[in-house]
Amino acid sequence: MKTIDKIPTSKIQRATKLVQTGAKVGVNYLKYYGDKITKTEEEAKERLNQNNAEDIYDGLKKLKGSALKVAQMLSMEKSILPQAYVEKFSLAQFSVPPLSPALVIKTFKKYFGKHPSEIYAKFNSTSINAASIGQVHEAEKYGKLLAVKIQYPGIAESITSDLSLVKPIAIKMFNIRGKDSDKYFKEVEDKLVEETNYILEVEQSQEIVENCKHIPNLKFPEYYPELSSDRIITMDWMKGEHLSEFTAYNDNQELSNKLGQALWDFYMHQLHNLRKVHADPHPGNFLVSKEGDLIALDFGCMKTIPNDFYVPYFELAEKDNLKNPSFFSKKLYELEILREDDSPEEIEFFTAMFHELLSLFTLPFNQEVFDFSDHVFFNKITELGERYSKSTELKKMNGNRGSKHFIYINRTFFGLYNLMFDLKAKDVRINNYTTLNTQQNEPYNTCYAQKLIF
Repeated sequence: MKTIDKIPTSKIQRATKLVQTGAKVGVNYLKYYGDKITKTEEEAKERLNQNNAEDIYDGLKKLKGSALKVAQMLSMEKSILPQAYVEKFSLAQFSVPPLSPALVIKTFKKYFGKHPSEIYAKFNSTSINAASIGQVHEAEKYGKLLAVKIQYPGIAESITSDLSLVKPIAIKMFNIRGKDSDKYFKEVEDKLVEETNYILEVEQSQEIVENCKHIPNLKFPEYYPELSSDRIITMDWMKGEHLSEFTAYNDNQELSNKLGQALWDFYMHQLHNLRKVHADPHPGNFLVSKEGDLIALDFGCMKTIPNDFYVPYFELAEKDNLKNPSFFSKKLYELEILREDDSPEEIEFFTAMFHELLSLFTLPFNQEVFDFSDHVFFNKITELGERYSKSTELKKMNGNRGSKHFIYINRTFFGLYNLMFDLKAKDVRINNYTTLNTQQNEPYNTCYAQKLIF
């Protein structure tokens, strides 16, 4: 793969690149109008989506950073984006052009004052994996094979300006409007700033490893603070296949079930016991080892769940509460889905919309065992997403709904459900995480979570 010797870092340079990308998209639309004369609407639209996805991704991968991270986040929204965008943007998870060896060495000298060969017994200056914010290199020290994650230069400093550049696209795509819309962009900005703080990531990683090591069939790397800085992280090299590679060929149902159970237990334990969750569940952050264990990586994006959000959110996961109109309405106001200035039409529309959404999405929580390979369940999710994304009625209303905490919590559940479906995991015990805690004498109070959901 071709390497990159320089990344645009100034606001002008990055804005220019996005303008160039926008110009290409404009040309694609001209082609689209021409195609409509000789092709069917469906064929013309498909070609437009493919061309736009290619050009947008090509522009973003050269910028890296927040702009590419947003593309990665969007690749998880399979029910919102056309397939061409999902396929292309998903490359941002673990397959983008890496920094050149010369730029890698320069980065080490800046943050450690040393050449990598002075720090490690061995260091491969050619990247093994490259994503939106950083890339990974092989190294050796302590008699161990290590993974060294290096953040791209200038990424942390360009977050605010990058988001201001992509904001118009997001506003149009997700129908965000209203005076309070800035809170959503601030939530994304704050999380991206945290993701560029590698000292924080090491601390979060060690915390998660310590609190989740009791979960069967789940493994983590060891992290080395003494070999890390605010832009470089050193951890154990974990051998395995990316989850997407594994699921592409796996036909071992027993193994799928085991991995699915480990993944589900991992997330339920975080959500209900730690109240802090790995909010970046895409296939690039999970490996499957030869021994058949699930390996969890990359704890830069962690979402803390405040109690005033957690309580009403999971109260609405309870079947009886979904059947109680007055209780349901009260919780919608608490979660900022309904607003005091809503018209009667908006109250009716959004109440019905979220009742339909929640009734579907909470199905796993209201069963002891769930089959995540069920195509009917996931087809309904896709159909629902497509219907509301095309709703002319929704587009006429104020589209920014819900607490800011929904952004990363919903992202977590969408990602988790998609991973569970990709694994084709069956017979997943929904309440299994509480049993594990009892067995391990974990000092967490699970009674409240059990009462809310089960």
